[in-house]
Amino acid sequence: MADRAGGIPIAREGVPFVLGAGAPAVAAGVVGWMGPALALGALASYCAWFFRNPARVIPPGDELIVSPGDGLVVAVEREYESRFLKAQSIRISIFLNIFNVHINRVPCEGVLCDVAYQPGQFIPASKPDATIRNEQNALMIQRSDGKKVLCVQVAGLIARRIVCWATPGERVAKGDRFGLIRFGSRMDLYLPEESQVIVKTGDRVKGGSSILAELA
Repeated sequence: MADRAGGIPIAREGVPFVLGAGAPAVAAGVVGWMGPALALGALASYCAWFFRNPARVIPPGDELIVSPGDGLVVAVEREYESRFLKAQSIRISIFLNIFNVHINRVPCEGVLCDVAYQPGQFIPASKPDATIRNEQNALMIQRSDGKKVLCVQVAGLIARRIVCWATPGERVAKGDRFGLIRFGSRMDLYLPEESQVIVKTGDRVKGGSSILAELA
């Protein structure tokens, strides 16, 4: 299932980074190299903090769409989504900096119709054209009422690795963890045109717990 990261404090993908800095830190401390030990220990601590996997309270209600990630809302725009939905939609873009939680969550219940990876560039994720030009991974979710929601993981200038645990055909629940991006990234969420958006540009949101919109 998509939420295979639930219940552990650090995402599995972060363990090699923590050990890669933590083990040399211990070794340096043993031989008395306190400067390198402190520096490597600080790096290990940051990696553990970056890959943190906090529990979240998921708001009930099938009509509610929750945020797929933590960060800053940088765009709320109406546009034609030509690649997957092929329909007029509302795009909500969320920028995740290196200090945000980077676990990605499913915005609504449904079945994953498709999971599509697209290679690309690594321009800053805060720029508008990152939506099309950057490396990304798209999840198409079809709700039980037939409406489709598109959630796209977008890599950024520093983020060079998109991780997705979800597979086409599986059923997902709102708030399920489905992947992460390291280090710094963006989430684009495309909703049906009739959605009632609750957030605005400049709002800060949390994955799984912040409500972005309601579906009529």
